Amino acid sequence: MPRMLDVSDDVRAEIGDEEADRLLGGDNAPGSYDCTSCRTPGDTEREPTSTVLFVGEETAVLAFAHAACIPSQVVPVSEEQLQGAVRSITGEGGAAQAPVGPPVVPIGTDGPVQAELGVTSGLVLVDGDLHPALVVEPLAPIARPGTSGPVDVFLPLLIEQGFTPVAAIDQVPPPTPGWSVLLAVGRLHAILQPGTGGGTPSAWWQAHQAMEVAQEWRSAVNKTKKVLVFAAPVGTIGQQPREDLLRDALDRAAARGQLVAASMPLAGT
Repeated sequence: MPRMLDVSDDVRAEIGDEEADRLLGGDNAPGSYDCTSCRTPGDTEREPTSTVLFVGEETAVLAFAHAACIPSQVVPVSEEQLQGAVRSITGEGGAAQAPVGPPVVPIGTDGPVQAELGVTSGLVLVDGDLHPALVVEPLAPIARPGTSGPVDVFLPLLIEQGFTPVAAIDQVPPPTPGWSVLLAVGRLHAILQPGTGGGTPSAWWQAHQAMEVAQEWRSAVNKTKKVLVFAAPVGTIGQQPREDLLRDALDRAAARGQLVAASMPLAGT
């Protein structure tokens, strides 16, 4: 029986016309599935469904999502991320793992600046609407390559890459071209920055293990299709146990001129 599937041109190019036609004809497509975005059941025979192809260095995995959640697309991920997604899709590996400490990631465009970044998810009220947000804070001061001393250049580096200084959280920050937030199987995997020379985007921050986000956060991001990313210097925000306390810390940072932000679309699910 034909399925209500959407196979994008990018997905078709990866899997080939023959496989794409088999999917559309119902030969290789499942009837029911768990949406790779919102993790609720879907049915390819009864509701529009997107094909989502996760592509790693050596492996590719085809998943399915409600068309209302995300469009059909190709999502480049690391091989480690892909294997984690496979375990989540197939139900292997038992209970979901809690997030671990942040990895070392490159930031800036003028050399291999390294930093460990803490990332917190939450909902932020802006102009009367709740928006899914990520708050990024390094675990130590950031210096430019070849320099030393107490000067922290975390915010100047981000401003150079298109982030906007925030004096008050009263409007949605503008987008940063080429940046995006990668969700896979409903979990946070990475913040992606533009690739060199227009190439494939690379991870600016990447979780060692996929980070769980609240159902309310996933629901919000499925509606807005974008994430507000706030960043502050080390020691500015801290680990806040509740969203109201997180918002208070963001407001204080903005008032002190210690907050930058950007709006980023979803890359993947």
